[in-house]
Amino acid sequence: MRFRIRFDCSPPIVSNAESHAAIKFMLIGEYKHTLDPKKRLSLPSKWRKELGKTLIVTRGLDNCLFVYPLKEWKTITDKVGQLPLGQADTRSFNRFFLAGAVEAEVDSVGRILVPDFLKQFAGLDTKVVLAGIHDRIEIWDENRWETYKTSIEAEADSLAEKLGEIGVL
Repeated sequence: MRFRIRFDCSPPIVSNAESHAAIKFMLIGEYKHTLDPKKRLSLPSKWRKELGKTLIVTRGLDNCLFVYPLKEWKTITDKVGQLPLGQADTRSFNRFFLAGAVEAEVDSVGRILVPDFLKQFAGLDTKVVLAGIHDRIEIWDENRWETYKTSIEAEADSLAEKLGEIGVL
């Protein structure tokens, strides 16, 4: 008796909507906005759907603010929570990063409220830049962002070389 086995190697049929949903969102781009007198900041409409209604805003590095969707925040805090408590650097970073975090509800027109202490930390004036950095948004004072951006643009080749050494580029 002979058996014949057939293997179907064709890829499964997936609709465009299904394939798009399987891809994790990515925040990219640079947007200039105004922080209104009530400390409300409008989020780019392009990002609103992916971000959800509740965001976490916290102190970031390089004197900017980091903004995370709740799901990404959970991933970050799970990793940070596994760092050794016995190390002073870990405790200090946790205090810096987690104690400065606040929940921000996105209002009906796509704005969040930036608390005074975070506005002061980042030196935000009325003109700000929102930079999409993969899984987070960074909020910068516009002048500070322009200065920072000029410095990293001048070092782009060197940064690319270092990334090439570790196999990223």
